[in-house]
Amino acid sequence: MLRKAMLAAHKAPLLLRLLAVASVLILVVSLFAAQLAPYDPYATDPQLILQPPAAAHPCGTDNYGRDLLSRILFGARTSIGAALLIILIAGTGGSLIGLLAGFFRGRTGALLMRITDIVQAFPSLILAIAVAGILGGGLMNAILALMLTTWTQYARLARSMTLAAAEETYVQAAWLSGCSRMRILFVHILPNIAGTLITTAVMHISTMMMGLAALSYLGIGVKIPDAEWGAMISEGQKYLRQAPWAALAPSIVMISVMMVFNLFGDALRDHLDPKMRKL
Repeated sequence: MLRKAMLAAHKAPLLLRLLAVASVLILVVSLFAAQLAPYDPYATDPQLILQPPAAAHPCGTDNYGRDLLSRILFGARTSIGAALLIILIAGTGGSLIGLLAGFFRGRTGALLMRITDIVQAFPSLILAIAVAGILGGGLMNAILALMLTTWTQYARLARSMTLAAAEETYVQAAWLSGCSRMRILFVHILPNIAGTLITTAVMHISTMMMGLAALSYLGIGVKIPDAEWGAMISEGQKYLRQAPWAALAPSIVMISVMMVFNLFGDALRDHLDPKMRKL
């Protein structure tokens, strides 16, 4: 397995490898935000209110005199960590539902997909806002709200791929050899559709970051003074004319991180898709 992974990494295009390194660096920075932050992100100083970027504070300070660079680093841990948690739980749960619906079909599959259709009938962001508003806001409630609106995409994708994989020759051969249903589902079908699901998950990281930022911006996500990019943008917008860096700094960082994950997902999809490699 290790040899195959090393060979696949060696054959990966240079752009894919660079984007993979950039994504890993972003994750490392968010993980070690406490060690990398030059100041306490929650320490206020009335003498440093809305100070412009300088050597001591490269991104400036906010309306409470807090160092913006430190808050951005801690916000990365909140935004990216929450996005990964949402994708891990919603992606796993949705994919499992899609696998079961596509494999067993019949009444079981129909019931699971009707539930999926009901959830998908509502615009995802509007539903997330409604759920977060009912639950009362906060980081965990925002994560739960986004989970409830995200799993359906994985369920749909997993079901369609399972239906197609079930008709393949290798699955028919597994049936003839006497393999159990669970073995066929998790040993023969799941590994062959996992690449697409993982690629989709990578591309959804930026979507979840944007969703969490939107909820925080509206005041029903992460609560101030907790460091999170959407909440920081909302707070800094009030001082856009006199201190534009308070809103622009977290905005630029968030857009840059989202672009890296989106480009990495696109490059990974192109690398894993045989049709795209032939172009």
